[in-house]
Parts: sequence; structure tokens; C-alpha cells
Amino acid sequence: MKIPFNNDWTYNDSFENLPEGEPVRIPHTVAQTPYDYFDESIYQKISGYQKEFEYPADADGKRVFIVFNGVAHQATVYVNGIEVTSHACGYTAFEADITDVLKKDTSNIVKVRVDSNETLNIPPFGFVIDYMTYGGIYREVFLDIRPDNYISDVFARAAADGILDIDVSFAKTATPYGISLKERSSGKEVFAATGINDPHFSDKIPDIRQWDIDDPFLYELTVSTADDSYTAVIGFRDSEFKADGYYLNGKKIKIRGLNRHQSYAYAGYAMPASMQRYDADILKNELGVNAVRTSHYPQSQHFIDRCDELGLLVFTEIPGWQHIGDDAWKAQAVKNVEEMILQYRNHPSIILWGVRINESVDDDELYKKTNELAHRLDPSRPTGGVRYLKKSSFLEDVYTYNDFSHDGTTPGCDPKKKVATDPDAPYLISEYNGHMFPTKPFDSEEHRLEHALRHANVLDAVAGYDDIAGSFGWCFFDYNTHQDFGSGDRICYHGVTDMFRNPKQASFVYSACGDLKEPFLEVSSSFDIGEHPAGNRGKTYIYTNCDSVKMYKNGLFIKEYTHDDTKYKNLKNAPILIDDFIGDQMKENEGFTDRQNKIVKEAMNYIGIYGMNDIPAKIKIRLVEAMTVYHMKFEDAYQLFGKYIGNWGGTMLKFVFEGYKDGKPVKTITKTSFKKLHIEVRCSSYVLTEKDTYDVAAVRISVRDEYGNVQPFFCDSLPLTVNGAGEIIGPPRARISGGYGGTYIRSSGQGKITLRISCPEGYEQVFEDNTVQVEFDSRV
Repeated sequence: MKIPFNNDWTYNDSFENLPEGEPVRIPHTVAQTPYDYFDESIYQKISGYQKEFEYPADADGKRVFIVFNGVAHQATVYVNGIEVTSHACGYTAFEADITDVLKKDTSNIVKVRVDSNETLNIPPFGFVIDYMTYGGIYREVFLDIRPDNYISDVFARAAADGILDIDVSFAKTATPYGISLKERSSGKEVFAATGINDPHFSDKIPDIRQWDIDDPFLYELTVSTADDSYTAVIGFRDSEFKADGYYLNGKKIKIRGLNRHQSYAYAGYAMPASMQRYDADILKNELGVNAVRTSHYPQSQHFIDRCDELGLLVFTEIPGWQHIGDDAWKAQAVKNVEEMILQYRNHPSIILWGVRINESVDDDELYKKTNELAHRLDPSRPTGGVRYLKKSSFLEDVYTYNDFSHDGTTPGCDPKKKVATDPDAPYLISEYNGHMFPTKPFDSEEHRLEHALRHANVLDAVAGYDDIAGSFGWCFFDYNTHQDFGSGDRICYHGVTDMFRNPKQASFVYSACGDLKEPFLEVSSSFDIGEHPAGNRGKTYIYTNCDSVKMYKNGLFIKEYTHDDTKYKNLKNAPILIDDFIGDQMKENEGFTDRQNKIVKEAMNYIGIYGMNDIPAKIKIRLVEAMTVYHMKFEDAYQLFGKYIGNWGGTMLKFVFEGYKDGKPVKTITKTSFKKLHIEVRCSSYVLTEKDTYDVAAVRISVRDEYGNVQPFFCDSLPLTVNGAGEIIGPPRARISGGYGGTYIRSSGQGKITLRISCPEGYEQVFEDNTVQVEFDSRV
């Protein structure tokens, strides 16, 4: 019996000063951080948590455990003054058997000493780390009351052909048990067996539905004895890495994923189930990826649960970042492998174990141990080891490599034969881009476009190699980091979204090429020529999953673009370059012939995009033809350019893009100069539900024009006020950078919550509405 144990804790920044402190709820961070400009000293401390509780009902004759799902980074647990356990990994769960120290007739007190110093001799510490590590009891806690001979573990392997293998472990001695298998969605029982004496069980389940990225069908497996039961959610699938790629249920799939940290603005690691699940939803349903790597450590079970439900493939790995420590440090790394696999191995979404410290040098002695342990604990899954080294010592099953070879001009990735030690081994790119081209939401339009194209270039290159299983871009969102990294403000702007998960332009590449059900259409430019050197239009791209996109300028049809117009050869729904801003206007307005219109338009479009420098021979020939055959002068071309490309002094330009699917318009984008701005809000949920602990809603905020276009150079703060049964996580203002920002609303009981977001002082005449009100319902 599991009992939530997250409320009514007392916290103190110093363990020695307990029982004094402030009341807190779990998940909790030892330091709520600013958005930027802070360092790791803010959360490095030896803090303390304390909770008073009564002897649990129905605990007589049973074992009582406290289970901690995540404490960063070294925890020592005391009950009634007696140390009951300690744990030295901030990213895996642990439990304490408190049966023998409980008091029945008086209150019991649990204290937790939490050391979040980065000087600890455990992974990932020991040298520099490119992410903040935070601190606190940041994942949920519960009491678990178990019979004396409880079921300690169930390990299930469910194959695509319906073969189900189960290993059952007991706290003391094996005992007869039964099995029930139910469809999770309907609750229908599809298989049952009783009186099983062998700890290993195997049978073929008829008529099962396979777990797949498009149909992630799940089952609930319950193993029961007379005294206990253990339930695991499983999926029937075959997952295999081969020399020529990755196969799920015998079907070859190109892995297209992103790397995810588990951090959040202000809250660090401390967020409840709803926020963990929401990240998976964004990855699958907004960005359209089919995989995620939990860089660089095991992450919340809630996040992985949601990956199971969505059909999102997972590559998870042990904690670490480049550094390998002494023998004690290595022993803890091996222990981390054990804990990771034992705690996560029933998840059908997990397809690969990372058993090598991220980007570390070769250490055969250590990595023989981690690989052997992984294979012994889970022979059904392969191992990988993320490295930056080509042709390095290869002890894993999959050669996983961080390929940062692309610089915008070089090929998108190196071929497998240039990297992998064994050409016949499976090969997977575990990181690309990232630090090669950091991009802020408020960078110039050309910079943001280059960021997007670099992601497209790598994805296109990977798609072109049959022997590369896939790739994970670096990374999902921006994150706080140490002084050795980032942009001086302690933020790594490596994400395809910002810290609040708002999209940057690079995210459009993933949304367009992913398998989104909804129509997707974005255009890379605001068409403000002052944003480009020399007033040129510059390159403009369409990102879409539509069949075609019709482009209009000031109401006149210019061109219909299809995916046949892209320069990319391998990537589905790749970016499409807009190469025509004129259409047939000069035929209609200037009386040009078809030929004259063609050559003049081609030359003017080229110059509008690329400028007058280094004009290629083909365009020079067009210009010569215009002058010799059609007797056009430079002044004529200048006037035409201003009229049809630059639009200087003319009617305000208005570009409209219509996306079509199956011949029907499904999405429209309008680009023109703004007259009014407004605040737009997108919330993860408008209902907050307090179950095991508090709940949180993510509030993503954008500043847009009347046509819905985000204003990428709007950088200010929007005042926030909240009333009712909730509170703001972070400051009472929403930080807007590049037109996007956000905040989080945390429940504090039952009732209505009202959030008001106001425009900045002095902008009252610019904003359509000066205040936006958002209503939430908090339920218990």
C-alpha cells in the first residue's frame, strides 16, 4: 500500500538548524533561482528536511518503507534519530526500511540530510559540468507498507509475437503467485494464470496488440500472491539496432529525436508529474520527434511513463559529464547502472541503455563492468556509450557518437565508416549542433534562420545514410549552466525552444518533418528589409507539412510552392526556399513578354535575396539580355526593383501564405507591419489537480501582432498578479525575451485561481488589451 508523503515537511538551509524552518511540499528545490545571472553557489549547501508522522494504520506485522524518487545529490535519512539509509545518486530512487525504528504510541520524526554540493565524489561531479545540478528532495516521496515476504521486483519482457517472459523476486523466499494481464485502455483481462511456483514464467499471449510509435498500446501486468501484488505497465514490441539502422517490430525507423534536461526556470529540478508529462507531450505533439535522450541522467518516472503512452522512444543513461573519478567514484557509477536498469527496465519506450559517462575518455576496465552488468540485468536491450571520440574503444552494442562536424557549410554529418570502430556495428548520432551555433530567441532573423537550417542540414544528411540509425539534436530547450559554458548570463542557448518550451525557428524544422496530425505552416521572415544587410530580402524559407503553399503579395498571387521545390534530397517536408517575390506582376503591369518577365524576374529575385556582390554568370547573362534585347537601362531596373522587391514608398506590403492539404486550404499566415500588439497565453492545463502533492500549470506567454506573428525583438517584463488557491513560481513578472516568455502557477489548495498578465508600463497605447486574465480551477 502506497501512501503519498509529500506534504507538511519543514525545510532549513542548514541541516543542523532543524527542526526550525519553513513549511514546504515535495517536490522541493533548495533554492528558487533567478531566470539568469546566478551561479551554482545558490544551491550548494547541506540542507535539511523534517516531517512528523504517525504510525501508519494497518502496519502491524508488515514492513514500512519510505521511498524517495529523487534527492539531489547525497541523502542521509534518519527516523527518530537513527540513521536508516544513505544514498549517493541524485538521479535514481531509493528506499529506507523504517519498520524497526517506528514508534506506535507517539509521533515519529523523519529527517533527511541533503548534500547538494558539487564537490561530492560521485557522478557527475569532479570537473566542469555543462548544466546546473540544483538540489533538494525534488521528486515525490511515499510510504510503502508491504507484507513481510513482499514481491520485491517483477521484470517483464514482452515480445512482438506475444511471448511474455517474467522474472519475479521476493523479499525472502519464493512463493506461489498468479498473473493477470489487462488492456490498460479498456481494463479487459486478456490473460490470467494462478498457482505458479517457478520465479520465471513464460507463455505466449494470443491476439496481442503491439506497442509502436504510432500505436503505443499498453497492458497492465499484475503479479499477485496471497499477501501482495505488483503491477507494471508493459508493451509488446521487438526493438533492435542493426548494422543498417534501427528496427521496431521488424519495421525500419529513422530515429529523429532531441536531448532533454529535466530543469525548469526558477524551480530547478523540482516539478510534479504534470510538468514532466507535459514535456513529453511537447516533444511528440508539437515538435513531432519520435525519440528523446535523457541527457545526462535518468529522469522522472512520470516523464518515461508518458513516453510509454505516446510512443516516444527513449535512450536513457547514467549520470556523468566527461569526468571519470577515482575508484570510489567509479564504483558509484557502476551502482548507478544497476539502479537505473532495475528501476526503468519495464518501460517499453526505453530502447537503449547509456552505460558510459557522457563524452568521457576510454576506460576499458570501468566500461567492461558497466556493460556486463547491464547485459546481466537486462539481456533484452542493447547498451550504448556516448562519446566524442572517433574509432574509440568499443565495448557497447551500439556506437553512439556526438557528431559536431557540421558548421553550416560542411556536410551535415560524418559517414559511419569515418567514425565507428566496427563498421558492422549499429551506429547512432547522440548529439549535433548545440554549442556549434547557440541561438537566442532575440537574435537577428538571419541568425535564427541559420540555426534552423543547420538542424535541417543534419537531419537531411542523416536521412540519406541507410546505416545511421538516427540522431538526437542538442537540444530540446535552453537551460541554465555554469560559468564555463553559456553566454555569460548562465544560459546555454542551445535549445530549439526557450527555457519555457516556446518555439524557436529551429523547432519549425522538426514540426514540419514530424508526423504531426495538425497542419503546420511557418515562414522564416517578418519581411522587414531593415533586418537584413544592405536592405536585401535575404533568404526566406517555408516550413510546412502541407502539400503545397500559395504565396500572395498585396492580394496578388505570386507562386505555389510544393516539396518538390526544396533543395534537400532526403528529409521529408524539408524547408522550402522562397525564390520569387514578383510572380507575373511585370507581365500584367509593365507589358513584359513571357521571356522578358522570366529573365528580369530571375535577376531581380536573385539580387533581392543575395545582393549585388558575387553575382553568378547565369544572372549576369540575364542582365545583359535585358539590356541588349529589351533595351532596359539601369534606371529601369532600379525602379522595377524598388517597386516589386523593395516596395520603397509604396503600399504597405502584405504577404499571405495559404497551406493546402488534399486541395483544401488548412492554414494561413499573414505577414505585414503591425499596428497593435496583444498578449497571447497558452497553458498546459486550466485544471490543477492535487493528488499526491501540489500541481503546476505551465503558462507560455507570447507578444504578437494582430495577425498572430510573434514579435522577436520585444524584450520586457509583463507584471503578474495571482489570486485564489494558487501562487506564482518565480518572480511576479513574466520575462519576455524574443517575444516569448512564461511563468508557472502552483496550486495551494482547492478553489479558483485567477492570473492577470499586464502589458509593460508605457505600452498601454500599443497593446490591444492592457491586461489578460486567465482562470484556473484547482481541485483536490
